[in-house]
Amino acid sequence: MRTSLIAAALALSAFAGAASAQSATYNLDPSHTFPRFSYSHFGLSTQQSRFNNTTGTVTFDKAAKTGAVDVVIDMKAVDTGFTPFNGHIQGEDFLDTAKFPTATFKSTKVVFDGDKPASVDGNLTIKGVTKPVTLKIVNFVTTVHPMMKKDVIGAEATTTIKRTDFGAGKFAPYVGDDVTITIALEAIKQ
Repeated sequence: MRTSLIAAALALSAFAGAASAQSATYNLDPSHTFPRFSYSHFGLSTQQSRFNNTTGTVTFDKAAKTGAVDVVIDMKAVDTGFTPFNGHIQGEDFLDTAKFPTATFKSTKVVFDGDKPASVDGNLTIKGVTKPVTLKIVNFVTTVHPMMKKDVIGAEATTTIKRTDFGAGKFAPYVGDDVTITIALEAIKQ
């Protein structure tokens, strides 16, 4: 009886280990992860900027069709392409980085289409204001990194928000209220 209990326990623990082995956590690669944002500038042009410092994790289980995303964006690392404007956009009327140095995105649900995630629902927090958003995934790849020889995820996702919803609406509607956010990321399995 005791031998069969031990065998059953070993079999159960082996099954549990195999079931949980599918889920993996990936750390964002800060040298290849850049949230970008674009908006209309007086209808004259579409301005494009990015944030140069982003950290976080992606959890992915292809078999169970589950996942999670947790991202922190350093708002002081905004890069508009024009150094004096980087400081201007960090001011109180826009990003207010003195009071709110980071923005976050925390997923609440990942929606799959077949074996790949198609969208991620979650909460975006900018300037202390949290709003639900859906990121549409336009590209998703899992593979082995050719140089690091580790499993890696590559993805690109996009959403559009209203900056007035986040208390950053100065000059709207002349400077566009709609802001398209696109995040290109690479994440390495830990």
